Amino acid sequence: MPVKIELNKNSGNGYKPVKIYTRDIDNEALTQLKKIAELPIIYSHIAAMPDVHLGIGATVGAVIPTLNAIIPAAVGVDIGCGMSAVRLSVKSSQLPDNLAAMRSAIERAVPVGLQAHKTVSIRESACKQMAAGVEWLFEKHPTVMKMLKQPNTLWTKQMGTLGSGNHFIEVCVDENKDVWIMLHTGSRGIGNAIGQYFIALAKKDMGKQFHNLPDKDLAYFTEGSEQFVDYVTAVNWAQEYARLNRNEIMGLVLRAIAPFLPKFHADRHAINCHHNYVSREHHFGADVLVTRKGAISAREGELGIIPGSMGAKSFIVRGKGNTDSFCSCAHGAGRKMSRTAARNAFTKEDLIAQTKGVECRKDKAVIDEIPAAYKDIDEVMHNQSDLIEVVHTLKQVLCIKG
Repeated sequence: MPVKIELNKNSGNGYKPVKIYTRDIDNEALTQLKKIAELPIIYSHIAAMPDVHLGIGATVGAVIPTLNAIIPAAVGVDIGCGMSAVRLSVKSSQLPDNLAAMRSAIERAVPVGLQAHKTVSIRESACKQMAAGVEWLFEKHPTVMKMLKQPNTLWTKQMGTLGSGNHFIEVCVDENKDVWIMLHTGSRGIGNAIGQYFIALAKKDMGKQFHNLPDKDLAYFTEGSEQFVDYVTAVNWAQEYARLNRNEIMGLVLRAIAPFLPKFHADRHAINCHHNYVSREHHFGADVLVTRKGAISAREGELGIIPGSMGAKSFIVRGKGNTDSFCSCAHGAGRKMSRTAARNAFTKEDLIAQTKGVECRKDKAVIDEIPAAYKDIDEVMHNQSDLIEVVHTLKQVLCIKG
């Protein structure tokens, strides 16, 4: 489907256009998008994906191109958060009838939430290639180190661990009855500290200009400044950490489930895509910094992952390279209720009913992740038919939440 709403079209209201791929958007998110579009650094227009909703710092589902500047709060604190998926040479009929033991094995192998591995050497090979970057970060910006408990070991112990909230590990089955492993996580505690630190630094760095911003969270670094260079260096490090983290988790999961399945192999190339990140790209005749806040790259032929909620379908997709979206698409179903509203609206019994057939936690602590708190994934997919095509449709049979 094409753009459904275009703000500022031919109106000259003093902000760049905003092209929105859905009509299902609340007024708070619309206001937030308009504020971002008022910034003088925005190039061409902003694109809002079909899962768009109000976010912290910037609107979730927004694709924000900036010229010679970068907005740390638009990238956010879950830097490099994204998805990974791999198909196994296993059919659904070969899965155990009861998946509880498999779920327990994965939970033992992969620490979740605030947990971490017990030793610093557990993911040594992955951490070794990241060590120089973290040493530079702590030396140049010691405040980041002070924001972390046991900073010199936490980032190594959290390599190969799952975040909290909507982060997950799933065993899924596609339309061909093939089994997939799919997971969602980011750069953990150190990425959060990097995000918080540079967001605060951007606000301080803007000085008197800070009061002219449409929103205090939209403070930015200008290219050429030392702070800009340091932030780009730090954010690139965190994005690589997040990518390696997903790779490490995938390896741990595959080893954990092996005893429960016949001998299998995984597709050689897993799909691994960020959906909270920034990258340098060329669009509409200019080299720009594109921040995707809850959106994935969907260049022509590029594979991506769009998950639903813990009780809905998910999709492996191929991008169509749509220029108006800056070659992007949605990163998931998108929340339609806040976590607090979901906890107030639903009960444990509702969660049990909505996750029927899925081996997962069904306790009060995860009610805020109940499927009804999310938008209809089928409608989200329908609204972005101009942006992607579906390659595989997945349905989870096991879900582990952080």
